[in-house]
Amino acid sequence: MSKHENIKKEVEQLQQVTHKQAAIDHKLDELVSLLAKSEIDSEKVKQIRLRMNNALDKAGTYRDQLNAFKHIDVEGTANRANMLDEFTVMLASHQVDSTMSKKYLRGERISKFFLILISLVLIMLGFAMIIMPAPPYFEMFTIFYFNPQDGVTLMDVISLLIILTGIYLLVKSVYKQFSTDQ
Repeated sequence: MSKHENIKKEVEQLQQVTHKQAAIDHKLDELVSLLAKSEIDSEKVKQIRLRMNNALDKAGTYRDQLNAFKHIDVEGTANRANMLDEFTVMLASHQVDSTMSKKYLRGERISKFFLILISLVLIMLGFAMIIMPAPPYFEMFTIFYFNPQDGVTLMDVISLLIILTGIYLLVKSVYKQFSTDQ
């Protein structure tokens, strides 16, 4: 059996246990015996009663919420059931909480910021390489002559490639940022 099938069976077993009245009665008897053995004042009794009432109210709304999912779109039931199974498997195998998600989002924002920063530096470097004069031994050779003294050199082509790489990284990081925000 695959891990997915094992988890599916465990979920079904847990659902069967929750629906058995005997299990609920047993837990209720344990609670009653613990309350009988403990010394509690009237304030604590009120707190326990409030917690029990809240738990019973939530149990009713939980069933209503599950029934609402059962009545959604009969055509897509198989797909939704598969999606729910996959989501259950993912939640069971990965413990995710808000602090982990905040750390992940912070890391994503920092990486996007540095990608934008690197792309801007590459663009400025490329323009600086074109604008600033280079020593003659650094100007490797001229590819296309405008006049006998000036033309497009290999260094200019390399500078353009650096500029285009910077523009590509900038567009990629900005586009990725907008696509994940929606």
